[in-house]
Amino acid sequence: MTAADAEAWSREEFERRLRGMGSRYHIHHPFHVRMNAGQCTPEQVRGWVCNRYYYQINIPLKDAAILSNCPQREVRREWIKRIVDHDGSQGEEGGIEAWIRLALATGLSRTEVVSLQHVVSGVRFAVDAYVNFARTRPWQEAVCSSLTELFAPEIHQKRLAGWPQHYPWIDSQGLAYFRDRVGLARRDVAHGLALTLDHFRTRAQQERALEILGFKLDVLWSMLDAIERAYGLPGGDRVD
Repeated sequence: MTAADAEAWSREEFERRLRGMGSRYHIHHPFHVRMNAGQCTPEQVRGWVCNRYYYQINIPLKDAAILSNCPQREVRREWIKRIVDHDGSQGEEGGIEAWIRLALATGLSRTEVVSLQHVVSGVRFAVDAYVNFARTRPWQEAVCSSLTELFAPEIHQKRLAGWPQHYPWIDSQGLAYFRDRVGLARRDVAHGLALTLDHFRTRAQQERALEILGFKLDVLWSMLDAIERAYGLPGGDRVD
């Protein structure tokens, strides 16, 4: 029986399968596991922060692409909050600036970070592929790709719990990005998940949604592969 012939999953079963893909989230990548365990050197932490910055500055571009492809005003009015969250507004710094403050807290300079001089090619390739996906695919598919946020609150909470102990040399004020994103990610998940459950109704569409989420999970995993290759596995040597 093909996906086209199969009976659609219930809304609850579809959501369960989406959430079940959390086993592929980059929190389980060897580099990330060891970073959260406090096994990174300062150089490795700074390398991760610099490279992740490239992802951060591209999130508003991804969200702007979704807006440009979406004809539904009520969706745009809610989705645009994500751009403001990262770019900031009058009197509000936003997530990008909060990430720069994280970088400063690790000992990096603002110039080092915003110049992108430390961003490795594998990270650029993965992030650019994600933005291109959002620009060229139907907006509902791009929304679905954002659902890695389902798993984000856990990762931020673990950093907040562990980093002050494992990396006392990082100024705790620099962790504000993680504190802010716990609540914002939950808000974004509620909206993005509802849109996905509403749109992907047939079995074929639902299986396509799982493929899309898998693609985004691969983007995040590939970023850590590239960082690991450039900076070495925490507690080990660089990959040649």
